[in-house]
Amino acid sequence: MVRRVVTGVSPSGKPVIVSDGEPPRTRQFTHTPGFARSVVWNTAAPAVPSADPTESLKSFVPAPGETIALTVTFPPASVYADPAWDPAAAAGEQLEATPGLAELFEPDNPGMHTTPTVDYGVVLSGEIVLDLDGGEVATLGPGDLVVQNATRHAWRNPGTEPATVFFVLMGAGGTA
Repeated sequence: MVRRVVTGVSPSGKPVIVSDGEPPRTRQFTHTPGFARSVVWNTAAPAVPSADPTESLKSFVPAPGETIALTVTFPPASVYADPAWDPAAAAGEQLEATPGLAELFEPDNPGMHTTPTVDYGVVLSGEIVLDLDGGEVATLGPGDLVVQNATRHAWRNPGTEPATVFFVLMGAGGTA
């Protein structure tokens, strides 16, 4: 998974590393092999330095003025085509692991969803396709950036290797 380094201030006022390792809200999904998600950090408005807030995160959709930083690893499309893949079990696992976000995915249009957020995404590895509701697509590779403005979309990985994307979701007050 990903390594997260968190800094803080010691009681004496000295900058220190307070945590170095895998984020505590990391999940390798059982029912969709290769799918993984790590909440890197989240903030409330106004953002203030704090102890690790990720354990107490209640919704994966930030409210206006809040943020969530996370990584998502998308398995190749072949995982979903495998006869052993159980979509109902995978959906249940997503609902349990990503409250608030999982409910926004459309059952009749796999992968399609709309969030009330402005998202910054950076492709860390692999290749991923941003599929927009209107039929437009953008293929993104390592180092590519995307700004996702509360539009209906899906992420697709037509390749043979996993693709990992780092996202910062910012709760928005309305739609674009």
